[in-house]
Amino acid sequence: MAKSSSLNVRVVEGRALPAKDVSGSSDPYCIVKVDDEVVARTATIWRSLSPFWGEEYTVHLPLDFHQLAFYVLDEDTVGHDDVIGKVSLSRDAIAADPRGIDSWINLSRVDPDAEVQGEICLAVQMLEDALGRCLRCHVLQARDLAPRDISGTSDPFARVFWGSQSVETSTIKKTRFPRWDEVLELRAAPGAPSPLRVELWDWDMVGKNDFLGMVEFPPQVLQQKPPNGWFRLRPFPRAEEDSGGSLGALRLKVRLTEDRVLPSRYYRPLSELLATAVLGPAEEDAASPLAVLEELTSGDCRQDLATRLVKLFLGQGLAGPFLDYLTRREVARTTDPNTLFRSNSLASKSMEQFMKLVGMPYLHEVLQPVISRVFEEKKYMELDPCKMELGRTRRISFKGAPSEEHVREASLGLLTGYLGAIVDAIVGSAGRCPAVMRLAFKQLHQRVEERFPQTEHKDVKYLAISGFLFLRFFAPAILTPKLFDLRDQHADPQTSRSLLLLAKAVQSIGNLGQQLGQGKEVWMAPLHPFLLRSVSRVRDFLDRLVDVDEEEEAGGPARALIPRSATVREGYLLKRKEEPGGLAPRFAFKKRYFRLSADALSYAKSPEWQTRSSIPVSHIRAVERVDEGAFQLPHMMQVVTQDGAGALHTTYLQCKNVNELSQWLSALRKASAPNPDKLAACHPGAFRSARWTCCLRAERSAAGCSRTHAAVTLGDWRDPLDPDAETQMVYRQLLLGRDQLRWVPPPLPLQLLGPVGAAAHSGLPPSFLPSSPAPQLGLPGAGQAQGEAREASSGASCRSGSWGLLIPGDPETWAQTLGVSLPFLGPGSPLFCDRHLFQLIIQKALKLACLSSDPDLATYWLCDLGQVAYLLCTSVSSSGEQA
Repeated sequence: MAKSSSLNVRVVEGRALPAKDVSGSSDPYCIVKVDDEVVARTATIWRSLSPFWGEEYTVHLPLDFHQLAFYVLDEDTVGHDDVIGKVSLSRDAIAADPRGIDSWINLSRVDPDAEVQGEICLAVQMLEDALGRCLRCHVLQARDLAPRDISGTSDPFARVFWGSQSVETSTIKKTRFPRWDEVLELRAAPGAPSPLRVELWDWDMVGKNDFLGMVEFPPQVLQQKPPNGWFRLRPFPRAEEDSGGSLGALRLKVRLTEDRVLPSRYYRPLSELLATAVLGPAEEDAASPLAVLEELTSGDCRQDLATRLVKLFLGQGLAGPFLDYLTRREVARTTDPNTLFRSNSLASKSMEQFMKLVGMPYLHEVLQPVISRVFEEKKYMELDPCKMELGRTRRISFKGAPSEEHVREASLGLLTGYLGAIVDAIVGSAGRCPAVMRLAFKQLHQRVEERFPQTEHKDVKYLAISGFLFLRFFAPAILTPKLFDLRDQHADPQTSRSLLLLAKAVQSIGNLGQQLGQGKEVWMAPLHPFLLRSVSRVRDFLDRLVDVDEEEEAGGPARALIPRSATVREGYLLKRKEEPGGLAPRFAFKKRYFRLSADALSYAKSPEWQTRSSIPVSHIRAVERVDEGAFQLPHMMQVVTQDGAGALHTTYLQCKNVNELSQWLSALRKASAPNPDKLAACHPGAFRSARWTCCLRAERSAAGCSRTHAAVTLGDWRDPLDPDAETQMVYRQLLLGRDQLRWVPPPLPLQLLGPVGAAAHSGLPPSFLPSSPAPQLGLPGAGQAQGEAREASSGASCRSGSWGLLIPGDPETWAQTLGVSLPFLGPGSPLFCDRHLFQLIIQKALKLACLSSDPDLATYWLCDLGQVAYLLCTSVSSSGEQA
């Protein structure tokens, strides 16, 4: 059983932040930390006290993480950035609600004494001798302590308290990984037993010492099981200071997902159920499993569900039928073509996530050149007279500022130039669009045309496709290129305004010009002639896009969204390889262009060079951060590899910023995840001047002093498909909605008869279950339920080859409740039907939660579709481990 843990984090916005600059404003950004590891940094929002970031991260984590923290800082061009405040969320607080946290949270002050990190290794013994009780505390070492000195290190010593006595270790200078190996003894004082407290401090020659953290053990622990091992350092116990909103607040969305993923065979019934649903007819009612899932979710949960379902069906080679099924349902229940796919339905969300998963390389190929031009050229463009800043375009001359008309004409020329490049790139890309994506658009085109064949609705089939491709894919990527991996940073205010104008224009083209002149933005009128000329080109492009044979779809199950040979990440990095005689000085770092694929990390002087050196991914044993003090350089990481002889080699790399560092760390860790013999610890420093800069040990071959973080990675669209994990998430959504599934007033008793055998029996029991063994789902109680089923079936009388239901009460009431025509033999008589009608009735009964009348729903074991109901019902009374 594989266990996984991940955090879905969305840093939405801030409000009422204090001004840190002399201009009366701030330049805020957020740093996201999990325990002691920086995992992400948002963009800086310049000159704002109410910034909007809207950045989202999925962080894969080890199961034993403790805390998630958000630090808000004000970026300064000169000097250190100012800390505004922080929000800390414990793992328990996040896990308290399965649906996560979505709220405004006040920032609290950053107290240096509360900013502790790291662990200490202790071995404690309680002894008795002639003089009385004695406590022997062996202080061995500590690791990953907080840097308190300007050098990025500390001068740590330990102070041990027991009762009224205290003793100290020696001070170890300039390290965050001290090794004391000292034994301290304290004698018991008369009176009640006392707790043991070990504090770590950073020694300072001038001023007071800085607190590094503490651990405390109550007397009963000392007597029953004396501490021995590594212990996480904690701050002094104190109530968290609430700023009362004086430091502002953050709006955060955080959800913790912890799953125990079973082997594939346990998910086969549910995955087959979902596959059967999409391959069957799309009912217009709410009886299908996907309709039930849609009703159970909303908002972010529905988007997450859509992503998981798309990945699940991509892994089965059924993405096309899945999207077609949802399209048929959505189109069938739409009466006004103007509202088609305008809501956040499961169909809309699934198509949107499908494009992001499958079409991201296509998006980059189409838009990357133009977006890069906009960022690099930094041209001023503005059509709105209310927002024009005439001084922006002023040149050094005696003619004064340009007129409003001059700025409008210059902006119009620039906008049409950029838009022309964007439209040319899009309309010329039909052949490069992924085949599975084109097939999905073809099916969408056909379903809409069948539903609205009237002449007045001739554009609806185009609008349905462009609504997704232009309004939900191209336009958002132009507006916020960082969120689509087109840029590493958000745009500055001027570039952001230019992107907004371009995105508005692309949206108008995607709407086929139908809303031009109808809105309040009359200042966009100069662009209308260009937009109308582009509409006809877009129609031709959409016709070519859907002109694809179904055989062109890749088809078949897939395990990855990109081929192994494809480049996962690339860019310039500064590189330095470890030398046997010690590292060369800082200038020995050389600029190289790196490319990472599933097989190798290669590099050369420039992207065009054909001669490249490479590191096989299979040789990587660790990918970790490097302390800034090792080279006096920020944003450093190391790649530790092992050669055929078993020797370890380290390559040091420097990135441009913390986001690039996090992305390279994540990409390398995911690429090397399957490798065996990965290191559990490594050195975060460098071996210089005959010793390690981190732990000060003189042996080059000394074991690593810091734990590795191979499990900490960022999720993105390049992640390989994992059908088992996706199915587990679908099951979890059903589990969260079990109360909605099980409740209906009034409950109707339904007894189910499974597939009927050929044997003749004398009578019907109160409950009859399948006589053939149901598939084992690996959940506690399943075997017992099946045994009871076989016992119950021993006296049943049934019709061979059919499916049976025993429905008591008035047949007309049941027929009206279920919305189907039931061929009853009479009140209280069993109904025998074919498999299709049996499934339809069970689906409707599940939707109406008719099964909720009995808390032990294992007795209503459904042989086929009912396996989902069985999972739900078993989990209600099971422990967390079983669920």
